[in-house]
Formats: sequence, structure tokens, C-alpha cells
Amino acid sequence: MKKIETIGIVGAGAMGRGIAQLAAQAGLEVLLFDLNAQAVAAALDTLQKMWEKLVGKGKITSELARDSLARVKACSDLKAMAKAGLVVEAIVERLDVKRQLFQQLEEVVAPDCILVSNTSSLSITAIAAACKLPARVAGYHFFNPVPLMKVVEVIDGLRTDPAVGDALMQLARSMGHTPVRAKDMPGFIVNHAGRGMNVEGVLLAQEGIAPFYQVDAIMREQAGFRMGPYELLDLTALDVSHPVMESIYRQFYDEPRFRPSPVTAVRYAGGMLGRKTGEGFYRYVDGKKQVPVAPPVPEGQPGLRVWVAPYHCIGHKRASALLRTLGVGVIATDAPPADALIVVTPYGEDTSTVVGEHQLDGERTVALDTFFGLEKGKRRVLMCSPATLPQWRDAAHALFASDGTEVSVVNDSAGFVAQRMVATIVNVACDIAQQSIATPEDIDKAVSLGLGYPSGGPLSMGDALGAAQLLEILRAMHKVTGGSRYRASLWLQRRVQLGLSLRTEPACVAR
Repeated sequence: MKKIETIGIVGAGAMGRGIAQLAAQAGLEVLLFDLNAQAVAAALDTLQKMWEKLVGKGKITSELARDSLARVKACSDLKAMAKAGLVVEAIVERLDVKRQLFQQLEEVVAPDCILVSNTSSLSITAIAAACKLPARVAGYHFFNPVPLMKVVEVIDGLRTDPAVGDALMQLARSMGHTPVRAKDMPGFIVNHAGRGMNVEGVLLAQEGIAPFYQVDAIMREQAGFRMGPYELLDLTALDVSHPVMESIYRQFYDEPRFRPSPVTAVRYAGGMLGRKTGEGFYRYVDGKKQVPVAPPVPEGQPGLRVWVAPYHCIGHKRASALLRTLGVGVIATDAPPADALIVVTPYGEDTSTVVGEHQLDGERTVALDTFFGLEKGKRRVLMCSPATLPQWRDAAHALFASDGTEVSVVNDSAGFVAQRMVATIVNVACDIAQQSIATPEDIDKAVSLGLGYPSGGPLSMGDALGAAQLLEILRAMHKVTGGSRYRASLWLQRRVQLGLSLRTEPACVAR
């Protein structure tokens, strides 16, 4: 295909402006059109100020700023797109409106002009179905803010010519972005993979497992994520996130893994959208998040005796080692003494299940999450059953916080908080690979760059944490809850069975 030198952009909102900035800085001529002429003028003004700001910070030269602005041409008529080698649609997320636009563009542009949609949730195949030449239609999904989010999804519809996707991949690289390739499936890669964090995170609130701020703190300070689910939803805003949750759920024919929650539906209806409205899961004063004060660490219990359940070998080993560093000797008996704190270390189970299965005293039993390690400074998480008495909860809290490490105490939940969320995140990524929506490499790239997940992406994270342990967690959660949302992906199961990395593609394929 011929080299793309001129890009048309239809839609002068935040996404259109961002794509225009990226393209112009890369030396491409940009034709910017919007039905609202004032939006184009406002976009040019915003771009000029942005480039001036970048010059002031020393990020770009004044010459590049001047030349970039000169390369962006305001267009008052869609016919101006006739000279474009590529036209990017960045308008409202409505299939009928996008189809109509693509039909209009086909009457204007050359036969070899590529037409792409920046849609985040609509089918590229469905958009292309309205076109005379569907082979030239693809998805080109950038993320906001475009100049800073260095990833773009290239989506092949069922009729997209592979050469079109190849050209878009090369163009993205020339603009300084990392392209990833995806099949046309709901949510593509990033929004699909994000279900594990967002949907599972909100379900924790629905089940009353822990306050919002504690869940976020656990995901940051125990699991190592940049943000927790509620912070992320407040940042993206529920008027964007909740409809996407509903859309992906319905497009996958009510897949239980993606079922949205009434928690976000009610807040969406009430206008509590997040940072931009000043109130979401958190309140914001002068743009600053207001975090509730965590309860104080209780007074320790002198002479506390502790018995660690030996039912999980890894958990028992880690908990016992921590207690030794805290100066507490673990009672080495087959059954817990009548006056000891009972500590269990489940992987995927809840406290009640362990208590019931082993006939422990529920009043004295707390669970300690050992999956992510227990070193000093990494938040520790305790979990109580409905039978745990406050004095034993407080004794455990004081004990595990005695070296100055933060401790969160949560209600009974299959998989604590981080276990269930991380296992779900990795499991969803495995299913994306199993469905051949994208390669393991592109899944990790897309999620790492698009969502900022740690360890280089969800599949690499699964390898680092231990795929076998994650499979154990999922199977236990599935057993405890009876919910098919926790059924393990066959991609995960088979690679554990074969001792392979989660990033391993099949050595041979059906033919």
C-alpha cells in the first residue's frame, strides 16, 4: 500500500485532537473536520496552547511546534477528505451514526484510502458492513490522552484486508506509538482485559467485603497495581465506564465473568461519575481525592498464643516465617489449643469454608493472605468469618501490624480481595489468548501500556505469581461460590498441566 502522508480526522473532541497532535508532530498533514465548526476552532486553539506548553517544558522545539500547527488544516466540508490516505473517525459511539459517516466518506475519498474507526466498543465488522469496500475498513483504537497513552489497537474486521492492518501498524510506529493487533471481538484487548479489575472490584463493594478505599489500598500496596478499581473508575468516569461494562456483557451474550453491578448503575444514574463531577466513589475537593481515615491499630494482646493451620503448605510456611520475625513462636500441635488465636491461610477459599471443613473454632479464627508475600512494608490482609469475635480480630490486627506494616481487615470472601481480583484478571487475559483475539505478546503489551498493570502485563504477572497457584485459587473460588464466573480458562489449565508459561502459543495449530 502507498505511504500515508495525509490523515483526515472526523471529530474534533478530545480523541480527535489527541490523534491530530500525534500525527502532526510526526510530520503528517492533518485534515480536521467536525460538524460543529466551533469545535474545530477550539481544537486548533487547544493544540496551539499544548504545543506552546511543551516548548516551555523543553519537550519539543519551537520549530516543531510551529510546523506541527501549520500541518493541521481546519476543514469546513467533509469533501476536504478527498486527498487523505487515511481517515480516522472519532465521533459519537453510535453504530448508525458511524455507518452513515463511512458511507458519506466512501463518496469522497479515493478507492485506496483507508477508513478507520476509533471506537472502543463497537464492532468493526458491523461498521464495515455498510461500506462498498469493507476490505479497507479497520479499527484504530487510541486511548485518552492520546499523546501520553503510547498504545493503539489495530483491529481487523472479518473483511479487513490484512495489508490495511499492516499499514496501520507501521504508521503507529512512525508516530511513536506501540501498535497491537486484535480480532474484532467485544472490547478488543484492553477493554476486554479490564473486566477483571473493574467488574470484580465493584462486586466486592456489592458483597460488602471492604470499604472502597481499603480495596484500592490493597490492590496498590499488596498486589502492586498503580490504582485500585474505584480510583480507576473515578478517573475514567462512570458515564464512560458503566455503558462499556453493559455493552461488553451483552455482546458476550451475558457472560457471567463480565456481569456489571447495580453499584455502578445507581451511581451512574445519580450523576456521581467520578473526578469530573467532584464525587464518585470518593469525594474530590479542589481536585484532590478525600480518603477516609483508616481505623487505628488496636492494642496488642500480651502473651498472645498463635496456632497456624497446616492445611496449605505455602501459606503455612510464609505465615510461620512472618510470625518468627515478629517474635511470636508458632504452637506446634496438630490441633489448636483452646486459648490460641487460630490463623488459616487459604488460597481461594473463604474463612468459613476452612473453619467448617476442619471443624475449627470460628470465634478465634482469622485468615491471613500469604499469596503476595508478607514482607515488611507490603500491606497485609486479614479476613474474618461471620463468627470471628472482635477481640480475636483485634488481636490479629495488632499482631500483624506490630512491625509498622499497614493491615486491612476484610469480611469473608472467597479469595480475599487481591487473590480473587488478580486471579480474575489473569484468567480473563488467558481467555483472550484462548480465543485468538490477540497474541500473548500483544495482550501483555496492550494491558501494560493501556491499563498500567504491573509485571509487564497479565500473562507475565500470572507466570511471576505462579500459574498453578492462580489455578488453585480459581478452582477454590468456583467451588465455594458455585459461580461460573470463576471457572478457569482452558488456556491457563492446559499450560499449568504441561508446565508451560502463560505466554506460550501452541506449537502446532489445526489445519
